Amino acid sequence: MDDVHVRICEQEIIKYDLEIKALVQDISECAGPQSELTELNCKVKERFKHLRLRIQDLEQMGKEQDRESDRLALLRQVEGHRKQMLSNQTAWRKANLASNLAIDKMEKENLLNVGGTEAKQRKLTKQSLAQTSSDITENLMSISRMMSQQVKQSTETMSTLATSSRTVLETNEEFKAMTGTIKLGRKLITKYNRRELTDKLLIFLALALFLATVLYILKKRLLPFL
Repeated sequence: MDDVHVRICEQEIIKYDLEIKALVQDISECAGPQSELTELNCKVKERFKHLRLRIQDLEQMGKEQDRESDRLALLRQVEGHRKQMLSNQTAWRKANLASNLAIDKMEKENLLNVGGTEAKQRKLTKQSLAQTSSDITENLMSISRMMSQQVKQSTETMSTLATSSRTVLETNEEFKAMTGTIKLGRKLITKYNRRELTDKLLIFLALALFLATVLYILKKRLLPFL
């Protein structure tokens, strides 16, 4: 077997080993979310699969070596790679345990934070509802006061209207009484005027009669002298 294939196989084994160590470190530092941890574990499984196959290839190459020393040397390398692979698997499990603990802790903290946030929100909601209720009560009281004032003003207006109505009625009655008085006065004046005219006629007639009488007497007395 050509030594070039052996070197290539060993280089690939070393590459997969280093990649696995780096991924295990990432897993140990992973604090979530769970999807990220799952993705890292899938990559680790893939690297372990390739590493296992390359170790088997190296083992097969070792068994096919012509020289016993080369065969034993390669088989010792294979054993060392397998031990390293087992060590990586142990570190992988420990990293997963640490990561799961960190994720669980983070999720609990998030739940507590969410619970605290919800409690704060409920408190704020209660305060908001209380404030809204207080505002509504104040508005209702203000409306009630306004309505009371309107009713009071309406009552005063009705009272004023009633007083004005009584005043109008009283004034109307006074006007009626004055109208009656005026009519009576007009009748009296008319009657007086008629009476005055009658008196004037009577005086005139009396005067005429007096003059006629005087003339008659004078004529009768003066007639013998004429």
